[in-house]
Amino acid sequence: MRIVLIFSLICVVAVLAQTPTDEGAAVLQTERNGCVAYLHGDADKIANFLTDDYALTNSKGGITTAADDIEDARSGRVHYDVFENYDMKVRVYGGHTAIVTGKTKVKGNAQGKPIDIIVQFTDTFVKQNGRWRLAAGHVSRLKE
Repeated sequence: MRIVLIFSLICVVAVLAQTPTDEGAAVLQTERNGCVAYLHGDADKIANFLTDDYALTNSKGGITTAADDIEDARSGRVHYDVFENYDMKVRVYGGHTAIVTGKTKVKGNAQGKPIDIIVQFTDTFVKQNGRWRLAAGHVSRLKE
């Protein structure tokens, strides 16, 4: 009987971790706002969206940081015509950590070279001082 009770409790916790919540909606809105900041090249909004120690593993296996993304926006060396997330799913854990998976369509130019790609992403958010911020990301290219 005790094993059945423990198993039932574990199942309930697993289902709750995957149930959309107000926190989940807030995380997805933060993700959307981040996309708009990148699309418009708004370095200040990008800085507020990312944690100070943010790191992205890009589709070529390289690591970029918050400082890299902010400088790309400030300098204009990266420009997006499209920066759009879709097919997103969110899981919130303990009210302070969230994982978002989905796809991103990116079109524009980076350092004078055209880009037009779709990537699968996994983003890790943390809640700091009452707001969600992106702490880590990983992308894999789906289409050239």
